Amino acid sequence: MTQKDDIAGALRRFAARHGLASEQEVRFRAALIDMDGTLYDSMGHHTLAWHRMMRDIGIDTDRDRFYLFEGMTGKATVNLLFREYLHRDATDEEVAEHYHRKTVYFNEMPQVCPMPGAAELLGRLQSAGIACVLVTGSGQRSLIERLERDFPGVFSPGMMITAADVEHGKPHPEPYLKAMERAGVAAHEAVVIENAPLGVRAGAASGAFTIGLTTGPVPVEALSNEGADIVLPSMQALADSVGALLLKY
Repeated sequence: MTQKDDIAGALRRFAARHGLASEQEVRFRAALIDMDGTLYDSMGHHTLAWHRMMRDIGIDTDRDRFYLFEGMTGKATVNLLFREYLHRDATDEEVAEHYHRKTVYFNEMPQVCPMPGAAELLGRLQSAGIACVLVTGSGQRSLIERLERDFPGVFSPGMMITAADVEHGKPHPEPYLKAMERAGVAAHEAVVIENAPLGVRAGAASGAFTIGLTTGPVPVEALSNEGADIVLPSMQALADSVGALLLKY
């Protein structure tokens, strides 16, 4: 079975879920796109920065665990770690202090690069008239501010949902529901592009067609089990398959 066949099957199941007669009735009008590990090859930096911050307060944990927290807001991540290791919530002051330290460590590292295939995918989506909305749990201004330089004209200021725009971060569907509202689309007109289990869970819960990407050490099953309609190995693979996704062969 080819990748195109896999996508066609996923679209058929998605159409049935939304009461559409066939996949031919699926017409995506908006792509809701995660940032870290999807547009940018940044998750290695994030996991190292979180790991260093935790060691500063005397907690040494497996660095790869932080891939599983991806998509959560900084406050939620700090609180999760405090509950697990210190058995309490962090104070607001502790959240601010520790997230700031993590951000400093991230910014000290070499600049991250866009994911191979990201610019190509965005260009193809734009050419097809698909609105692109950034949906990130990150407050990492150094990356958000790079978007216009790296992907000019793709994400207008009103088409970005960040940690500051939501009450509930991923895995809650609020970020993706808000992105649909910004784009003026219904769930059956939206496709979510994610690389993190929690982000995939949020996308699936929003009702959108949800694509998982294995751009890091997270296995295919972790994304499938959270509700991904299809899992692809990279942004480049998605860029190469976008015709099948848009039913344009």
